[in-house]
Amino acid sequence: MRWMLGIKDIYVWLAYLLCILSSLLCVVYGLVTWNRGEEAIEPDDRRWAAEEKKVEEEL
Repeated sequence: MRWMLGIKDIYVWLAYLLCILSSLLCVVYGLVTWNRGEEAIEPDDRRWAAEEKKVEEEL
């Protein structure tokens, strides 16, 4: 079997390949979701923010 770039083990090649493929997947996902806009603010989020502000003021 020929060695590519001095790497003898197929598992090392698979690790490199999976790293490259996962990076490409992340780039594609980022491009697809680039300008989707913000999510709507839920009432629970507003309550949490009010409680957080109250706690910070007490400190």
